[in-house]
Amino acid sequence: MSLTLRYMQLSDIRQVATIDVMCFDPPWSHESYAFEINESNVSHMVVLEEIIGLAPPEPTRRRSWLDRLRRKGRGAVSALDGSGVILGYGGLWKIEGEAHVSTIAIDPAWRGKGYGEILLAGMFGKALQLKAQYIVLEVRVSNSIAQSLYRKYGFSRVRRRKNYYRSDNEDAWDMRVALDRDTRHRFERLYTKLRLQHGFLDSYSRKSRPRG
Repeated sequence: MSLTLRYMQLSDIRQVATIDVMCFDPPWSHESYAFEINESNVSHMVVLEEIIGLAPPEPTRRRSWLDRLRRKGRGAVSALDGSGVILGYGGLWKIEGEAHVSTIAIDPAWRGKGYGEILLAGMFGKALQLKAQYIVLEVRVSNSIAQSLYRKYGFSRVRRRKNYYRSDNEDAWDMRVALDRDTRHRFERLYTKLRLQHGFLDSYSRKSRPRG
């Protein structure tokens, strides 16, 4: 098994949309994802994928492997042909000097393993590659776990946005980090440690956006 951080493709939309429905209300439409991937000039969509090889041929071992795979998460059944399982996804908009985290989510079945930090670090690195001056995101005021992760990367609260989430009118914190020299050095230390811990392949943060 191996983890890969890469640009989102049209073929990923089915898995991504399934996670989106579990994580957000309202979720994005399939058409919205297609637009972000193929048409938007400012969008850089990313997925965290786990590659799982084909099952062993022996019937007893194969059944056990399938059982373990299904217990891992809903999206895992897509790996039966040796393809990848999307564990989470994110989106980054780069508009002039601002990099905006438009969305970030991990399949609930895969949470608690540090995968959300991999996605955040990938988008942070992409913002640096795109020469953004700062990064912006919104987070629920009740989501203390996410806020703790964002503070780890230097984000701080700027303002409280009233009734930001349409599903329940919860407020959001507008959090930002300036990409100055100290922030860059902090990020490089955190990114290096993260790569050593998880051994993931990064085909996103320092790669150009694919076209067509």
